[in-house]
Amino acid sequence: MANFAKPGGPRFSVDVYQNEYLPEGGREVNAIVTVTARGGAAPTDPGTSAAVVLMVDCSGSMDHPPTKMRNARDATAAAVDTLRDGTHFGIVDGTHVAREVYPGGGRLAVAGPTTRAQAKQALRRLGAGGGTAIGTWLRLADRLLAGADVSIRHGILLTDGRNEHESAAELKDTLDACAGRFTCDARGVGTDWEVKEVTGIASALLGTADIVADPARLTEDFTRVMESTMGKEVADVALRVWTPVGTRIKFVRQVAPSVEELTDRRTEAGPRAGDYPTGSWGEESRDYHLCVEVPAAGLGQEMLAARVSLVAAQPDREVQNLGAQGLVRAVWTDDMAASTSLNAQVAHYTGQAELAQAIREGLDFRKAGDMDGATAKLGRAVQLAGVSGNADTAKLLAKVVDVVDAPTGTVRLKAKVAEADEMTLDTRSTKTVRVKK
Repeated sequence: MANFAKPGGPRFSVDVYQNEYLPEGGREVNAIVTVTARGGAAPTDPGTSAAVVLMVDCSGSMDHPPTKMRNARDATAAAVDTLRDGTHFGIVDGTHVAREVYPGGGRLAVAGPTTRAQAKQALRRLGAGGGTAIGTWLRLADRLLAGADVSIRHGILLTDGRNEHESAAELKDTLDACAGRFTCDARGVGTDWEVKEVTGIASALLGTADIVADPARLTEDFTRVMESTMGKEVADVALRVWTPVGTRIKFVRQVAPSVEELTDRRTEAGPRAGDYPTGSWGEESRDYHLCVEVPAAGLGQEMLAARVSLVAAQPDREVQNLGAQGLVRAVWTDDMAASTSLNAQVAHYTGQAELAQAIREGLDFRKAGDMDGATAKLGRAVQLAGVSGNADTAKLLAKVVDVVDAPTGTVRLKAKVAEADEMTLDTRSTKTVRVKK
């Protein structure tokens, strides 16, 4: 384990969990890399500068029922109250166009008693009407955030409908343009929005996604999200993975607190090194699964398969080495007990990744009318959730299937499933639990 304290920020550490032993001819090395940040600045410390833009869906559907728009206004006001003094912030009204609600003029306000009161007064004028073009909201947020001289840039996006007034390609172009410039949490309220759109936004912008099926719970959710945002202290942290000649990285994925593929997001960082983005960090811990293919070697030989370190690299700023480092090794042995033993961390997270995939595939089969396929996949998901101790996911699955026997994955699809229950399972399918110590 290696650790490093960023001046005024959290101390990062890296731990590597693996079975380094391979049989003769073995080439695949798996490791779980745990990154932990501890001991950051106090929440009131102004040394960490942040900017937040809240994007509120104000399309016509937000008026059905009328309480939904009121809940959205109240939730946004609560989020404004949660802002730390000195935080730059703005509010965007999103329909088929994007409009600055507060402060206006292409700039952000600085949080304090006066600006909070002004922002909440401006929120009272929000009303519903128009269409939905989420890409325009994100582009406006990007312009506003880019104008702030801060280290943490974050967006919070709320929608209740589908992105019907721009194409999927247009939204993807926007996400590609915004990726790496700010992080964004996305929330779907009610049940008329598209899960893959909301989760896709959060995934591309390294934020969280969730459903708020009951609009009355928006205030609770927005407050929690803003508290998390205010706890971020280091932006644009990346896993830097170096591998020796002859090796190939098969994949890099975050596996806790949720499953997130990072493999295709690599940016080159020098000879045989690449950076994988992880977003902004406060005081927290996350797990990553690294899989490396190494050259075949003879019995008794050993090699360094990969070196994992942490860097912070904001756009247009010098890359900062955060110092924490972990080593992934490979040792070839004829000891069958050693080479066939599966590391508990690797086994656990391999199952968690399969669980997320089984849920997604099962729900897709169900929507397509393939009930046999849905039963098989969701049954496997029930089995995996039980083995891994993922009680929250098991409860969500039980609202979609009748569990006959969890250990064998024997289930029956429910004849009627509430739309909110299905969407909640879909949205939260990638959430994982840590391995039991």
